[in-house]
Amino acid sequence: MGGNSPCASCKLLRRRCAKDCIFAPYFPSDDPHKFAIVHKVFGASNVSKMLQELPIHQRADAVSSLVYEANARVRDPVYGCVGAISYLQNQVSQLQMQLAVAQAEILCIQMQNEPVIPTPHHHQIIHHHHPVDDHEKSSSYLLQNGLPQQYLNFASSSNVIHDSFKRESIFGDIIS
Repeated sequence: MGGNSPCASCKLLRRRCAKDCIFAPYFPSDDPHKFAIVHKVFGASNVSKMLQELPIHQRADAVSSLVYEANARVRDPVYGCVGAISYLQNQVSQLQMQLAVAQAEILCIQMQNEPVIPTPHHHQIIHHHHPVDDHEKSSSYLLQNGLPQQYLNFASSSNVIHDSFKRESIFGDIIS
């Protein structure tokens, strides 16, 4: 910066902001918290080294990542952003399972509502309803239509437990 107002880094470190200050483009003076949190977690020297090793066109993204990780580390000193990522991956997995169960239930209902096609024989064939046969038929149908095997046990189950899926976020909030 070199002009009137030093960047947030130079202001916090109480030094003169040079014209070629590596921090100035990424840590403006009007957002001092951004550098303060990065400095607290990584240290100014380490951040300076990281930025100097990167091409200029990648530095802004690197700073955004450092700020995100520093905020995550302050909220969760043990896991940082890995804790947030794990939480979100778990949530995606649960939602995929719910979607697969719903798709399987829809397919089962569609199969139950399919019209019975009469056979070309002259005498009437009596069809006995066997739940096991229906489950095997629906399992085969589901496999042919791309539903993974692990979800088939849910496909014809009428006792699938649906809870409110209230979860505690990594930030201590209750999520519905």
